[in-house]
Amino acid sequence: MVTLPERPAITNEAPISDDVLDLSTISEPIGELFGSLSNNGDSYTPYLLTTEQIEFYKTNGYLNQIRVLTDEQCDRLLEEYKRFLLWNKKDLSQANALNDAHRLDLPGRHLLHEYHSNQTGDPDNVLTHMLGHWRVTPLFHDLIFLPNVTVPTSQLIAACHTSDKKFVPVQFWHDQLFAKPPFHGGPVAWHQDYSYWTRTEPMQHLTVHIALDDQTEENGTLQFVPGSHQWHRERDGKQVPLPVTDFDFKDMDSIKAILTEEEKQQFQPVPALLKKGHASFHHPLMVHGSYGNHTALPRRSAVLNYFAEGTCSNTDESLLLGIPVVPRGQPIQGRFFPIVFDPKWL
Repeated sequence: MVTLPERPAITNEAPISDDVLDLSTISEPIGELFGSLSNNGDSYTPYLLTTEQIEFYKTNGYLNQIRVLTDEQCDRLLEEYKRFLLWNKKDLSQANALNDAHRLDLPGRHLLHEYHSNQTGDPDNVLTHMLGHWRVTPLFHDLIFLPNVTVPTSQLIAACHTSDKKFVPVQFWHDQLFAKPPFHGGPVAWHQDYSYWTRTEPMQHLTVHIALDDQTEENGTLQFVPGSHQWHRERDGKQVPLPVTDFDFKDMDSIKAILTEEEKQQFQPVPALLKKGHASFHHPLMVHGSYGNHTALPRRSAVLNYFAEGTCSNTDESLLLGIPVVPRGQPIQGRFFPIVFDPKWL
């Protein structure tokens, strides 16, 4: 019998600053990353996936190496990224805690839903992880609306949706940053994203992982287990994801304790090896993870999570720290979860 961990408390002790604009009040691009969303449906055509790409996703659970940002856009995002880090290439000593947004020298730090300068708690395996930065800085705000991302997301969610439509309206769920410093960058243990998201239903989600640095096996590239998006368990007559086996991400192989023999045989990870400015798109049940960074340069990524319009709350608690409760059974709507793509725009 495997003993599963309890979800740790998430807090943000940063003092509230009333003179900081919460960018979630702006439900469209500000215009600093890529301009504005077009009213011309033809402008979205370059971002459409091919039938072959969609079939690959349906079969394997992920799609890899899609260019979504220019190098120049990545470099600009990385300048904003630095403001969220308590470490630099020469000094990792300040990256040493969970729930420490209050230590950032950053207006708007109180708006973060989650911030850990080192989620593993191990000084030799530093992993900075945060949620909610789209509310704080203009470029990360606009990133969630990027049509290079949202159009393929609509297609891929639709491909696995109960409807027979080719596109679905897409809402933003939440963002994440994962940063691994040089030499001592920590792992992200194998997991399924929806294991953390059962407070929302039905499962009609998708994750986009954008590399802001070239990813290699040495610096801890994202890795996928092809076909694992079919792995689930049965509970009360319903299909549920695999349980979370490590909320701190540090025990890389903890998931193997709860896999079946057949799943263990199928556990054959494939490295994404994403290039700078390229993204992977993966299913909410895709088992994925990444090993540590042992190179002389940082490995930084931006993650965008989405769901189809009509997704509902499955809890009477706040879906994310600091936002109003959406009662159980009610559609998730409002400024914290904006529509980022609607097929009627085409």
